[in-house]
Amino acid sequence: MTDEARPMRADARRNYERIVTTARAMFAEHGVEVPLDDIAKKACVGPGTLYRHFPTRENLMAAVYREQIDALSQRAFDLLEQLTPGDALDAWVGEQVSWVADRHGLAMTLKASLDAGSETFGWCRGRLNSATATLVDAAQRAGAIRADVTGVDLLRLGHGVGVAAQHASAEDTKRLLAVVLDGLHV
Repeated sequence: MTDEARPMRADARRNYERIVTTARAMFAEHGVEVPLDDIAKKACVGPGTLYRHFPTRENLMAAVYREQIDALSQRAFDLLEQLTPGDALDAWVGEQVSWVADRHGLAMTLKASLDAGSETFGWCRGRLNSATATLVDAAQRAGAIRADVTGVDLLRLGHGVGVAAQHASAEDTKRLLAVVLDGLHV
């Protein structure tokens, strides 16, 4: 059995999660060049533990980005369980806009530091595409949005509003999001 196939011990899993959570917060606050030893110290693990999980800064950045994309994608499925398809789509686009506006700088830095053809980007793209396709399909079956809208359209629209929100007031962002959502509805 290879190391990759062996499940992670519970203590190793906790350390891994603590490192990723700490790195996410420290990258957001201090940028991705924050010393890795500072991340290890704040995560209450030794530098050896950090480097065992993440041999390079890029490995840690990829884990942080992947975790964020996974959480955003999972929200689409969670919202579909809690709301009508149209309301779930609207709520998720609002969350995507907030995510992009709040994390755009960090996400762009992470993306610039990672290979665009990497397994991480492929996985993230697939996860987001699956989530948005599920939302769009459900909303279209419910007659809540136009039949010609695709999941990729939804991602692009939400990203565009999120980038615009960085330079707009909360009121302007809310109005712009309402215009986009109104354009999707039938």
